[in-house]
Amino acid sequence: QVQLMESGGGLVQAGGSLSLSCAASGRTANDVATGWFRQAPGEEREFVACISWSGSSTYYARSVKGRVTISRDNAKNTVHLNMTNLRPEDTAIYYCAQPEYTLVNPYSAGEYDYWGQGTQVTVSS
Repeated sequence: QVQLMESGGGLVQAGGSLSLSCAASGRTANDVATGWFRQAPGEEREFVACISWSGSSTYYARSVKGRVTISRDNAKNTVHLNMTNLRPEDTAIYYCAQPEYTLVNPYSAGEYDYWGQGTQVTVSS
């Protein structure tokens, strides 16, 4: 059974940085793409970033492009999300996710079959 576990969330001041990690088990992580989504209170879950199985393709939401970098270490079955210049509006629970097989639309939450429990990111002003 596929399990995803996020770590690295926390409280940071605006302008600061955080690095999140997503550890996958139950499958070979480098077989599929991995995405990050976030959900703020009262809001819908929104796409943040995605990386292909090889790492050769990355996708970012407009709201985070230039401030967020997604990367993966297939030897460790881990995907990282490095966030810089954080803003209060980045405050949310961050989730990593994987599809069962191939993604058609990496931006759509409905494409992903497995989700982690999430890690809280809070950015204070």
